[in-house]
Amino acid sequence: MLDPDSAYQALTSRDTRFDGVFYVGVTSTGIYCRPVCPVKPPMRKNCLFFTSAEAAEKANFRPCLRCRPELAPGNAPVDNAHRVADRLVQRIEEGLLEEHEGLDEIAAEFGLSSRQLRRIVQQELGVSPLELKQTRRMLLAKQLLTETRLPIIDVAFASGFSSLRRFNDVFQARYRMTPGALRKEVNQPVQAHPGDVAQLRLSYRPPYDWPATLGYLQQRLMKEVEAVEGDVYRRTVALGNYRGWISVSHLAAKNALSVEFSTSLTPVLPALLRRLRDLFDLNAQPLLIAAHLRQDPLLTDSIHHYPGLRVPGAFDGFELGVRAILGQQFTVKAATTLSSRFAQAFGEPCVTPFADLSRYSARPQRVADATIDEIAGLGIVSARARAIQAFASACAAGTLRFNATLTPDEIMTLLVSLPGIGPWTAHYIAMRALRWPDAFPKEDIAIRKNLGGLSPRAAEQRSQQWRPWRSYAVMHIWKSLS
Repeated sequence: MLDPDSAYQALTSRDTRFDGVFYVGVTSTGIYCRPVCPVKPPMRKNCLFFTSAEAAEKANFRPCLRCRPELAPGNAPVDNAHRVADRLVQRIEEGLLEEHEGLDEIAAEFGLSSRQLRRIVQQELGVSPLELKQTRRMLLAKQLLTETRLPIIDVAFASGFSSLRRFNDVFQARYRMTPGALRKEVNQPVQAHPGDVAQLRLSYRPPYDWPATLGYLQQRLMKEVEAVEGDVYRRTVALGNYRGWISVSHLAAKNALSVEFSTSLTPVLPALLRRLRDLFDLNAQPLLIAAHLRQDPLLTDSIHHYPGLRVPGAFDGFELGVRAILGQQFTVKAATTLSSRFAQAFGEPCVTPFADLSRYSARPQRVADATIDEIAGLGIVSARARAIQAFASACAAGTLRFNATLTPDEIMTLLVSLPGIGPWTAHYIAMRALRWPDAFPKEDIAIRKNLGGLSPRAAEQRSQQWRPWRSYAVMHIWKSLS
């Protein structure tokens, strides 16, 4: 059953994650639409809400010609612009625009011409691709100037500028002051750190259950790569050719996380911060999610006791994928032991200020080049060793990419086509590595047991009322219903 008031709020918010969850029939026109339809939202009194396109058709509404609700979400022409614009922003933060000279290569990655890409970005975001890139650079530069003591030249390069002169010119044109003048004007105290360490804040929408997130990650650590001490999470980082480490703690009074990082990672800071936001699920809207899930009495108590429960993501998609394969039909503790052995065998050794961080996570090419016997020799059964090698080979070859150019459905389809990877593993990877809020590993034994011993098919049916937030429902089921 749909709550009409909540559905209308979702409709007016145009949150794409509600797409496919409900449909709105407009009594004044006799047309039904998807919640992402670009037309002006109808008045509340003229709206009827349906859980399926079939139900709207049965009520004698005809499909909208713009959002095409009779097609599966993602298949209508209107979806292309939304999807490309959202994914382009992600790719900018991963450094795509710095890797290519022009838009042609970028557009080709999305299956578009450069002209089509410019039109979509202008239409969806109101700026050109160049202006979008520049805005992202300037926002990061402002944060670095006000929250760190990094030299201005380092701020310029970390923000994606190729020269200090270009950075000063753009900054002066945009903000009518020099970078140095902004730093002096803000004049807020910045905690002193050693010369090779800097610190930034990453904000979130409260509430945030930091102990639950930290506890979840601690139970699944890859030793030597990750560590938890007290209320602080640490890990080594390898991004492209850059190496370093990060340390993350909670600033509850500021509704933010404090990120301390080695300045060796400054050149890849946009990608680093993006991955940390994904790892700690900082872009979630917890009040919106809770309002939807608490409609099910089964989850009400858990939502009350654990407000702000997040879905911990993954810093690295390949790393998480290996961890998911190792977790097939194993306890969390056993899978964690195996993943730590795996990191020790295939990860690159390193030196950090922390005794418990001494290795970078294994890279796909290294694992793809390994023999089945090398992988199985760690105590991993042969079937899973072959699955890990096939997964690594797909990642190394670029067939499987954990970036914004492929949709979650496309990646899950690729995953299940690999030997030894089934729907449970694909949904678990989607839930964490792809940040897919509606993933539901219905084959999970703990989920089915906690739901009263349901079959996978019955669990799938039971989960429908939690859409599009089934990943968050899974976290509550694991947390509270055992």
